[in-house]
Amino acid sequence: MKPIVDTFVRVAPDCPAAYGIVPVSKGERKTLHEIQYELLAEHPYRYTLEDLIVETHIRHKLADEPIDEARRAEVRAELLRKDHPCMRASVLPKKLGWGVHYDEAGRIALYPMESERYAEFLERTDLKQEPAMRNAKAVKG
Repeated sequence: MKPIVDTFVRVAPDCPAAYGIVPVSKGERKTLHEIQYELLAEHPYRYTLEDLIVETHIRHKLADEPIDEARRAEVRAELLRKDHPCMRASVLPKKLGWGVHYDEAGRIALYPMESERYAEFLERTDLKQEPAMRNAKAVKG
């Protein structure tokens, strides 16, 4: 997995949110995007995409399992054998109104679309700018 660096992921062109919405679980277990949000909101620029994939998986699928460093390394190696979508495919920028910034080291932070910081990222010419993936297929007319 090639690291993504110096990139800003804008909210999807068809994002239904008008501002950054904090995801909330409807059931007892937290959703993947709720865990992603919590990790990135509580620790901006701590996680790379690979780190986020591993930590989210552990908290979502292995929450009842004791995880030591050896098990964490095993889970990481197993998970990262296959490709995973980047944050462009996450519900956070697609539907919930969060921009995603990858810094020069590939670490990730979230910014709500209504914030000044989000607007500043949009103006930067030194960053690769990408929209989140659309929620629906474009209709050909």
